[in-house]
Amino acid sequence: MANRHLSRTVAMQSLYEWDFNDRQNSLLAITEHNVKQFAPGLDDPAFIFDLIAGVEKHIPEIDQIIVKTAPEWPLQQITVIDRSILRLGIYELLFAHEVPPKVAINEAVELGKTFGGESSGKFVNGVLGTLYKQLPEEVKKAGEEQEKESHKKE
Repeated sequence: MANRHLSRTVAMQSLYEWDFNDRQNSLLAITEHNVKQFAPGLDDPAFIFDLIAGVEKHIPEIDQIIVKTAPEWPLQQITVIDRSILRLGIYELLFAHEVPPKVAINEAVELGKTFGGESSGKFVNGVLGTLYKQLPEEVKKAGEEQEKESHKKE
């Protein structure tokens, strides 16, 4: 499993545990435990901590985006795992800008397929795809250029 994918998986698992327990425990403490438990040999766990800190910081905005983008699904009716994956994907898509938008979407969809229910991948893809369509053209073009550059390095 690639380091970035493993990092996203640990971040998603930490967000899931935090949300499942009604955010009673420290997200940072949960994540530190999960890094030790699930990614002990990871070279640089900073990406994980950046993801969870970003989601935690922007959670009110992210949740509003979920409500607007999936109006037929009240936030509390979305499964905890799908909600966690969406929060992570929306954070990467709209706030982090570390990876091209299509990569952020693909990674979230893969998490949905792996950890969610039968239709989680489609649900995550639908929500994030709707958001992608709303992105300004210059953001989409910048993401495509970023993706081309990363392929040249491979």
